[in-house]
Amino acid sequence: MPRLNVAENSRMSFRVDREDKALLMRAAALQNTDLTAFVLTTAMREARAAIEAAETERLSARDSQAVLDLLENPPEPNERLMAAAFAMPDKS
Repeated sequence: MPRLNVAENSRMSFRVDREDKALLMRAAALQNTDLTAFVLTTAMREARAAIEAAETERLSARDSQAVLDLLENPPEPNERLMAAAFAMPDKS
């Protein structure tokens, strides 16, 4: 996951055209909040959603059932799996 350096101060600056700013200000006023709080709240919600979408794997009903079936009835280990298991260091 990419990580970015965050400067010591908590200030952010970005440019927005007049029409977009007017739209944001109107939406903030309709929610009885200031522009900063409105933009930050909305951006944080979207950021959390983007992170969750990137970190969550969604399975179809068929795939979910296949995983459950494999957990309940695992296949017999093959030679490669057995060799890997015996190659593991002893942790006792």
